[in-house]
Amino acid sequence: MTEQVMAAVDGSSFSLGVCDYAVWASQALQAPLTFLHAVDNSPQVAEPDLSGHIGLGAREHLLEELAQLDEQRAKVAQEQGRLMLQAARARAVESGVAEPAIRQRNGTLVETLVELEGEMRLLVIGKRGETAHQDSGHLGSNLERAVRTLQRPILMVPKTFKAPERVMLAFDGSQTTRKGVEMLAQSPLFAGLPVHVVIVGAETADNRAQLDWALEILKQAGHEAVGAIRAGEVEATLRGYKDEMNIDLLVMGAYGHSRIRHLLVGSTTTSMLRRAGVPVLLLR
Repeated sequence: MTEQVMAAVDGSSFSLGVCDYAVWASQALQAPLTFLHAVDNSPQVAEPDLSGHIGLGAREHLLEELAQLDEQRAKVAQEQGRLMLQAARARAVESGVAEPAIRQRNGTLVETLVELEGEMRLLVIGKRGETAHQDSGHLGSNLERAVRTLQRPILMVPKTFKAPERVMLAFDGSQTTRKGVEMLAQSPLFAGLPVHVVIVGAETADNRAQLDWALEILKQAGHEAVGAIRAGEVEATLRGYKDEMNIDLLVMGAYGHSRIRHLLVGSTTTSMLRRAGVPVLLLR
């Protein structure tokens, strides 16, 4: 099956951003677009303590009612999901996507994504899902689990779409980020966009050589390429550069042992993504 751009939609305030960035990615990559909604049918109400009830069959009767309530909730959730998928498809068609597909699965979102990973070229997902507190600065648990579990590129997006005009790659010379340079150089997703390559570290001969290599790869592919080596704490330095240069898409490696990639698997995972304010493409 042709690898597709897969967009996870739900009832959260991020779903419009997910839809619009997925459309942008699908059109740029000339890849099929699929909207996905997972219906988690796990019981929503904990089984109560019925030990104080008197009367034969009272406990069984209440448990039957709870089971019926769960069944009704599942049907409502499935119907709500179906309507969200239809709305996403209509929005994509209005934006020029010829035949976006929709899929609804039972189960948790991450389990569903793992099952469909082989069909995925890119996953587009919001910073938080519908069950997360809307005013929270934290990331959704689905996003964190997806980052840790999947081996496909993940595009985490904000609530509102803005067509990217300047891209920044957090670079450390590692195998993952060198692959990132080569991918970024050739990907139609970034065609015509200026690319900023940033190393957080000391101005050493090795760092300068690594940066020069990255800039040359990008320039050979036709990109305007800008490089910087900056000392400081990784997250604060990257965020400062992003704000200074009006970067509107950040590209990072998603795992590993370097300081930059450790951000996304250690206790500071949420910090970089939470404060980014722009789409973040996580590479494997």
